[in-house]
Amino acid sequence: MNKKTNIYFASDFHLGSPNEKESLLREKRIVQWLDLIKNDAKEIYLVGDIFDFWFEYKHSIPKGFSRFIGKIAELTDSGIPVHFFTGNHDMWMFDYFEKELGVTIHRKPIKKQFDNKTFYIGHGDGLGPGDYGYKFIKKVFANKFCQWLFARLHPNLGMSIAKFWSNKSREHNNDIKQFLGEEKEWLVSYCKEILKQEHVDIFIFGHRHLPIQHPINTSAYINLGEWMNDYTYAKFDGEIVELFTFGKS
Repeated sequence: MNKKTNIYFASDFHLGSPNEKESLLREKRIVQWLDLIKNDAKEIYLVGDIFDFWFEYKHSIPKGFSRFIGKIAELTDSGIPVHFFTGNHDMWMFDYFEKELGVTIHRKPIKKQFDNKTFYIGHGDGLGPGDYGYKFIKKVFANKFCQWLFARLHPNLGMSIAKFWSNKSREHNNDIKQFLGEEKEWLVSYCKEILKQEHVDIFIFGHRHLPIQHPINTSAYINLGEWMNDYTYAKFDGEIVELFTFGKS
């Protein structure tokens, strides 16, 4: 058996988008990736926007994604810790995955120590300067009363509204597929503010939909990209973090 020494990170699968056919093809590819890494994975971090929309009603969840959900159950049953971060598209993930699949849910960025490296991990939405409109909307969506109101909608209506909003949100936030420079990349600015307060070796975020490895003094900012076009993920082998594209050597 392979020794499980690697820690894997991926984000922005956006399962459910843009339609069932394309989402299913992506889902199967993600399951293939999970099958590949399970042999040497010490832990797996799925860093937000795994679903294009997710809302847990009291007695129902969005239909579909059975291959992916089943694979996550297989991984956790085999003893591999799996971490889910809520993103701006799936912030209404409550306790189903924790209770049913045994995953750990993170709703805010976390710090972790892996070997001799300090990691700062989060989805990335609403961090750094700017984007004040979204920051206000996020507070509304995170409000318990607003969640209660949405749960009163019939799932057919609720999911239709949510799909429309998700499409608009993705089009607005993730259409610039090039690095804009340190001053215009909000997550780089956020990393710099954190580094004024404490030491971090590796920052890992999603949300930006652009695979990035960028040095910040002696630290590094890594953005995981997305799986609608790039199929990128990061691996930490105990010494270094690298970005890879699934399907490319």
